[in-house]
Amino acid sequence: MVKKGRGIFVKALKWLDENTEKVLLFVISTVMVTVTFLQVVFRLTGNSFTWSEELARYCFIWLVYIGISYGVKMEKHIAIDILFLMTKGRVKLFFQFFANFIFLIFSLLVVFYGVEITMLLLNFGQESAALHIPMGLVYLATPVGFGLTSIRLIQVMVKEIKMIINFKEDEDKDDTKTVSV
Repeated sequence: MVKKGRGIFVKALKWLDENTEKVLLFVISTVMVTVTFLQVVFRLTGNSFTWSEELARYCFIWLVYIGISYGVKMEKHIAIDILFLMTKGRVKLFFQFFANFIFLIFSLLVVFYGVEITMLLLNFGQESAALHIPMGLVYLATPVGFGLTSIRLIQVMVKEIKMIINFKEDEDKDDTKTVSV
């Protein structure tokens, strides 16, 4: 009985790991596009929402920060890759690991200071102009997004460590392969 419950928990965690960013990005972008579309339609009829532009802007902010995490997860984030292009094999893996390590430190700093700023805004009670939601919820996108990014960076770095440990030099002879394990 315990093993069955444990299996469900593991499956749920695996599903969350695979789909968290996708679901969040889908829901937030759907809200943003729908509200923007409705605003355009209602303006054509002479009516308009006072809050739609603000909601679309806040959705876009959340999309950006969640998108950073998704980019890291898919290993498609922006990077200066001159060192990666000039090196091969285990050295290339070390550079990739080091770059992700620096990015992780940056992400953790952003989470730390983002939480501080968010808490200040929540304590001040500042609200948005049209929606009257606490501005701390808008600023919460930064620590949440970079918190997810930090988790994804750790996952990528664990994979890179495994690749460095299991690296075989003889497989690097082929120029078409960049990294092999």
